[in-house]
Amino acid sequence: MIVILKQGITQQEKDKVRSFLSEKGFIVKEIVGQQDTVFGAVGKVSIDPRTVELLPGVSSVVPISKPYKLASREMKKEDTIVQVGKVKIGGNRVAVIAGPCAVENYDQIMTIAESVREAGAVMLRGGAFKPRTSPYAFQGLGEEGLKLLRKAGDAFDMPITSEVVSPSDVQMMAGYVDMFQIGARNMQNFELLKEVGKTGMPVLLKRGLAATIEEWLMAAEYLMASGTDQVVLCERGIRTFEKATRNTLDCSAIPVVQKLTHLPVIGDPSHATGIRDMVAPMSLAIVASGASGVIVEVHNSPEKALSDGPQSLYLSQFQKLVHDIQALCPVVGKSLEKIPRVLPKNMADRSPADSPDSLTVAFQGVRGAFSELAVRRSFDESVKVLPCHTFADAFDAVSSGKSRYAVLPVENTLGGTVYDTLDLLAMHPELTIVGEQQVRVMHNLIVHPGTRIEEIKKVYSHPQGLQQCRAFLDRELPNAERISFFDTAGAVEFLASTDDRSIAAIAGAPAASYYGMEILRQGIETDASNYTRFYILSREENAEVYRSQSKPDKAALSFSVSDEPGALMDILKMIADKGVNMKKLESRPIPGKPWEYLFFAEVQLPETKIFDELVAEIGKKAVSLRVLGIYTSVIE
Repeated sequence: MIVILKQGITQQEKDKVRSFLSEKGFIVKEIVGQQDTVFGAVGKVSIDPRTVELLPGVSSVVPISKPYKLASREMKKEDTIVQVGKVKIGGNRVAVIAGPCAVENYDQIMTIAESVREAGAVMLRGGAFKPRTSPYAFQGLGEEGLKLLRKAGDAFDMPITSEVVSPSDVQMMAGYVDMFQIGARNMQNFELLKEVGKTGMPVLLKRGLAATIEEWLMAAEYLMASGTDQVVLCERGIRTFEKATRNTLDCSAIPVVQKLTHLPVIGDPSHATGIRDMVAPMSLAIVASGASGVIVEVHNSPEKALSDGPQSLYLSQFQKLVHDIQALCPVVGKSLEKIPRVLPKNMADRSPADSPDSLTVAFQGVRGAFSELAVRRSFDESVKVLPCHTFADAFDAVSSGKSRYAVLPVENTLGGTVYDTLDLLAMHPELTIVGEQQVRVMHNLIVHPGTRIEEIKKVYSHPQGLQQCRAFLDRELPNAERISFFDTAGAVEFLASTDDRSIAAIAGAPAASYYGMEILRQGIETDASNYTRFYILSREENAEVYRSQSKPDKAALSFSVSDEPGALMDILKMIADKGVNMKKLESRPIPGKPWEYLFFAEVQLPETKIFDELVAEIGKKAVSLRVLGIYTSVIE
């Protein structure tokens, strides 16, 4: 059952409720949600809910109907985010886990670990104990394999995961791995599940060869009832009549499971297909289905692999796959999970300051805005946010140290360049671009809960929101008055402040969730190719901490030229002669200098030497030059 606690419950009252439930024989889990704090109480105990409701500090008691209690969405409404070392799996991120099927030797695992880390993997996988159909097949190196896997993980700053096959190995493996893996053949090895659950460590639980979704979730329940709440579910294909592939990848299970449980779900396309060339397209299908990540097998010489060579990607194939996943992420409303590279020594003492507890990020708008969504995709979900009324306020917040970073829009695929950001960037030489984030703008018709569309008389939104949803409004609400508002999320905030069911707002889903409103119609924009690109800004002294998360591949410059024929062409020719690809060029008037212009250019970042030479050459020709930032771009 779920015991919902009152908002103003004291710690003493909470302790008494917990003690009462524990004494009755319940396993009690405290869950702090966005709105309420609840106790989840499970066990082989029968009790009249009214005896719990009468306890001081208890608001109400709700029974759980599902056979899996702790894993049920009834128990916890918000998504669980599983922490494995520095890596987080779940929420709006997509984590890529990669490595060989089996650890074979030191050189092999170190080569693969370095390559997948450089390509974008955030966790390293590798088998040390291999359950094989044939007793004559390679069974793994055992504990020696775990030692090698641990060395590789430590060397390249990645948490590691490996499969455990015997309850007697659990304690030994706990000293090596960051996450246990329960294979498909052991999904219902209940003694193994109990032993692994007792460690309290993160667990990757694969779906059994012929397991139903309920059986899969009941296996997760064994782990959670035994002591761990850090469980990641993994869809790896089920056995059907089809023989063309190793298994049949059940992508439909991913959205189904996400409705039933708060636990994150990832996919394993390598074991699902058993065919190397199918791993990449099925990885994208897994991400498109809403999964929180993929786990794939990669080998430096698949043709020589001791286990599962035919389904292992070449290193070059894996690199392309990560790029494709990153390009897909904004479409499904997620971002690629990244972990910082090893920081320079002079930055090591600053990294703790970037923990979510102390990190504040500014954005323009109110809570629930698309800009806040960009913040959540660029940083940890629990980071502190600072809503700012204007773009200038956000810049000032970073400049003054009130916030460490700011996330501000720079370009929309339909509306074009956001000039406020460019103009303010020119006025703040102390700030630099450290990153870029892309968000798909999905508009929704948002109303008070229970409102019917025929009740709506007025629709509030930003002018661009109204324009971008004109076809829907003309078709579904032709007589409704369209009222411009300063911000899409602000329109929802206004809606929530009234009791008028005749008004609606057009905004993103986060705004509806934040203000407790209901989405009546989803995805009502006329053009689905609606994306906004955001700059992540900071003071220069804080730049390296964020830049260390990935390898920069883009640079932004601003420059002015003399008023003479061919002056701009000379600069552009320098860029072309260096073989540098220019992605964007804009001009803006220079305040106080009538008819003089500042040019903004974005270029693909070449090798460091070439870029330094280019900057030096431009500096000699241009009247003014500033490198606005070196950062990682969003792949489009």
